[in-house]
Amino acid sequence: MKTIDQIETTPSLVSQRGFNTRTAVASLPPQRRQATDQTAIRPFRVNVPEAELAELRRRIQATRWPERETVADTSQGVPLAPLQDLARYWAADYDWRKCEAKLNALPQFITEIDGLDLHFIHVRSKHNGALPVIISHGWPGSILEQIKLVGPLTDPTSCGGRAEDAFDVVIPSIPGYGFSSKPTATGWDHARMARAWIVLMKRLGYKRYVAQGGDVGGQITDAMAVEAPAELVGIHTNFLFALPQDVSDAIQAGAPLPSDSTDQERRALAKLQGFFVKNAAYAIEMATRPQTLYGNADSPVALAAWLIDHGDGDDQPAATVLAAMRTPTKGQPAERLTRDDVLDNITLYWLTNTGVSSARSYWDNKPPYFGPKNFSIPAAFTVFPGEIYQPSRRWAERGYSNLSYFHEVNKGGHFAAWEEPLLFASEMRAAFKTLRDEKATALNR
Repeated sequence: MKTIDQIETTPSLVSQRGFNTRTAVASLPPQRRQATDQTAIRPFRVNVPEAELAELRRRIQATRWPERETVADTSQGVPLAPLQDLARYWAADYDWRKCEAKLNALPQFITEIDGLDLHFIHVRSKHNGALPVIISHGWPGSILEQIKLVGPLTDPTSCGGRAEDAFDVVIPSIPGYGFSSKPTATGWDHARMARAWIVLMKRLGYKRYVAQGGDVGGQITDAMAVEAPAELVGIHTNFLFALPQDVSDAIQAGAPLPSDSTDQERRALAKLQGFFVKNAAYAIEMATRPQTLYGNADSPVALAAWLIDHGDGDDQPAATVLAAMRTPTKGQPAERLTRDDVLDNITLYWLTNTGVSSARSYWDNKPPYFGPKNFSIPAAFTVFPGEIYQPSRRWAERGYSNLSYFHEVNKGGHFAAWEEPLLFASEMRAAFKTLRDEKATALNR
């Protein structure tokens, strides 16, 4: 049997698309992994074979480019010039090892739940009474969207906060994303993912915790609340799927809005309807024909374009992502979104060959996406001005039966945790402030 080191350096293995995350980067040797039971929590580190990185660069350089778009805006898709600029940097100067180091600086683990190996980051705060939170990413994101939250959440005193506002942080990779296993059959809908997260938090020993999510992660978070485990005491989301039925009908079936709708609510509906008409082709393709996206597994540039071409409230691709693609990392504050952040996320998809498996998650989670959510625990919501749409407080109150917090902030968009991690962390602290109970949270210690 080959050792892990031998597997990492064997050309015949690493030349295949996507290194084997279950054998090549887990820190436990095969003999010990086989000996552990299915509930074991196994340490995990990332160590991508150098041959995989060389192959990535070769493929980028071998890209056959099309001609440029015939319009002067982004209406035909990701423009040629900025994508070529990004690809040149990716092939020549980008350093994946820096991303690897950031990941390996955090405690990472693998555990088997419902037949799949699930990868997650788990950072316990040094402060007593920390409130545990499980944070779910979305598409086209990954755990890399949230790692800038870890410091401000686990150690709020490092950024001007109070020790009593600390969190223990759990960030799992959705099945089919990142270093989690890929489902080999259908059925991994948001409710099933939610049940897996509930098992994970129980396995970690938490008797009282909260949950946070946006985009797909928001749907998982809502589903956790509907499952209603006794240990889950509140949620926070930053994309509102929990809308009243009449508003949901207006979005999904073209029904008229209620006659007493405000101008703000009519603008919100128009933005959301416009998004689905003009900007949601990616979601339709992934929900209906995900297997057709073979280019995501064969061409790094095709994968990059597919992941970048996701809109926000300002543009498609998202205005913040287009700006980040032009922003060098050197000289920027750590919280600033830069081209290295964009490429870290894309490269993670490439190295794990999850461009198609992540798309299949839309197959298992088809519309309708919107509607009231029936659960009793407190739900908090933050409105970001660059998000696809900005719902009213009234909509949130009617979509969540126990809305505990609603706040409109002045910056941030669809990828709010990625774009504005300090602001996002402060929103989480405010959203869950009323749920902190030192005696109850001490049960987790």
